[in-house]
Amino acid sequence: MTQSRGRARFGILVPFTNTNLEPDMALLRPDGVSMHFARMGGYDQDEIPDADQMHGLGAADLDEPLHLLQGVRPDVILYGCTSATLTHGPAFDRALAERIKADSGAETVTAAGALVHALQTLGVNRIGFASPYVSAINDLAVGFLAETGFETVARSEVSDALDNYGQGNLDPQAVFDLGLATDHPEAEAIVLSCTDMRSVESIGRLEAEVRKPVISSNQAMMFQAMQLAGISEALPGYGQLLERERL
Repeated sequence: MTQSRGRARFGILVPFTNTNLEPDMALLRPDGVSMHFARMGGYDQDEIPDADQMHGLGAADLDEPLHLLQGVRPDVILYGCTSATLTHGPAFDRALAERIKADSGAETVTAAGALVHALQTLGVNRIGFASPYVSAINDLAVGFLAETGFETVARSEVSDALDNYGQGNLDPQAVFDLGLATDHPEAEAIVLSCTDMRSVESIGRLEAEVRKPVISSNQAMMFQAMQLAGISEALPGYGQLLERERL
């Protein structure tokens, strides 16, 4: 029988228009882990989520959602927006994680930091990068990853500037196509960045096609959160990263 609680509590901060992070975490949830969500603002739902909007989200006051999330006494807190800290840079991302941990007492994972951690764990250096972001955010994302030691040898992006709901409405086939378009002979892994993109459902199929690891924001966050919670068993079906046991 599947156990829904008793092993660890994960508290997850999610942008208020995001519709896919919670379902993804339900798919990825390890046995015995309960998940608790608080929604955060700091951007305009009616604007295109460009670099300025996501920069604003990254700098937004987290006191209220973090206070509400602390009510469940989570063991690990996940900051569930990748582009919010990609637009600020690695130092900001690390400082945000440290601040959340200091304020909450919980171990902390950021989506952008989790991508870096996953790639380091896999020992890759060159990647293909795909996302539903506008080009300016992709430029910042590639720069962020370069600062943390990863060379982007190919990148794929959508042709139109998607609004907040357009990003979340991409279906798994569209995500698969986006990921496949960034495959490159020199890429050792494919990165699918965005917590509101339905990447988790496409990882296994895409890995079978490109024969290399595929990393998504939500999968990478779960991987790191499980490590921090001392949960070591493999989770099959969602890519090589989660199919390996964690020490």
